[in-house]
Amino acid sequence: MAPRRFDHECDVLVVGFGCAGAAAAYEAAASGARVIVLERADAPGGTSALSGGEIYLGGGTSVQKACGFDDTPDDMFAYLRAALGPHADEEKLRLYCDGSLEHFRWLTDRGVTFTERLYGEPCWMPPTDDGLMWLGENAWPYRTLARPAPRGHRPPAPGFAGRLLMDALVAAATSAGATCHTGTKAVNLVLDGGGRVTGVLATRYGERVAYRARRGVVLATGGFADSDEMLEQHAPALLGHARLTSGGDDGGGIRMAAALGAATRRMSSVEVALAVVPGVVVRGMLVNAAGQRFLNEDVYPGLLSAAAVLRQPAPLWAIVDEEGYEAVPEPERWGVRPRHVAGTVAELESALGMPAGALAATVELYNRHAARGEDPLFHKDARWLRPLAPPFAALDPRDGFWSAGRGTGVSGFTLGGLRTTPDGAVLRHSGRPIGGLYAAGRTAAGLHGEGYVSGTSLGDGTFFGRRAGRAAAVEGR
Repeated sequence: MAPRRFDHECDVLVVGFGCAGAAAAYEAAASGARVIVLERADAPGGTSALSGGEIYLGGGTSVQKACGFDDTPDDMFAYLRAALGPHADEEKLRLYCDGSLEHFRWLTDRGVTFTERLYGEPCWMPPTDDGLMWLGENAWPYRTLARPAPRGHRPPAPGFAGRLLMDALVAAATSAGATCHTGTKAVNLVLDGGGRVTGVLATRYGERVAYRARRGVVLATGGFADSDEMLEQHAPALLGHARLTSGGDDGGGIRMAAALGAATRRMSSVEVALAVVPGVVVRGMLVNAAGQRFLNEDVYPGLLSAAAVLRQPAPLWAIVDEEGYEAVPEPERWGVRPRHVAGTVAELESALGMPAGALAATVELYNRHAARGEDPLFHKDARWLRPLAPPFAALDPRDGFWSAGRGTGVSGFTLGGLRTTPDGAVLRHSGRPIGGLYAAGRTAAGLHGEGYVSGTSLGDGTFFGRRAGRAAAVEGR
């Protein structure tokens, strides 16, 4: 039921001012709509501003070409279909890959910049301002499925670059005419007599505020990683671990839409990040509690993390020798030092509490094949293969740079959300849209199936946020 009066009116109301909300707000305002953005925090940015800032883009961007790489939408699609699966949304993924070049230009036109230089070391995020990075495209089996090309595009900042991205997107949205109301949390959707969404009830500093949206509401409130209740129901794999969020991903947007009968998709899918140093594990090995390898260590660390955390017995250990550890660039070690050092593999496996002979067998088999430049079990690239020699060291992910021994060494966020069309319309269980209601970013189930690659959240959020903003702006005209 609609309130007796509205305190504010607009054409399009966007809820949440992260990357998806900013993209939606810009496109709606650029389409001539009067736009208000509600942000529960005291400033825009959300989780997007705290991220590494990688945006997954390809198809032959100017940055790729400047770094000497050719790329096509088909190669981009083939890699992402494999890396984001199983059960990736192929309709959305095809649109995303085919539209990647245009989206790159849209971002640069909005003031997002990328240094035309490649960071070639395995990493979570470069400690430099290099604008391009590999995200596992050159690792097995993906290099057999598509021509490898690096597609991680980053604004020019060492480490976390999300704030630079969000500063540009927020400035673009406000310059286009969008108005932001900070400190304002949406709590309920408003319907008219026909069941169409026409606004939002919110609270601001304890006061109730009613917003009317003449054309549409776009939910871009993030996922639900900060709601233990929702995690228990849908994604218990994240319980007990740290959350890669700004603290406000409580599932509010998903719950508001679900109360109207909205359908959801892939609610159990999560991204987990094990706090390993990629440059260390690629020069050695990652093993489970039984001292066994289980994946090629040169794969994108997010995919390695999922295979480790979700499917292997803990604790997990990065095993490396002195030469391998010293070869990692100092900035890429993030201050992480070995927890155990031993002169023999037998001494190391004893210190780690592994079954006698287990790690020794793993190292012996690895070394025997590495001496020939081979890895028949997991096909790690020959660039990283050489026999490990004493002294040996074990690094504990619980000592990783984002856990510092205080947690499990695992952080994550949710990937599932509201079921939407490619234009962001929120669907009922019947498959019919809820009039006036759209969603984008982690509030919606986007490209992902059960896999994740860095840059696909910011890419998905901005790309489909744009489409949702445009669609909401023309509804009801």
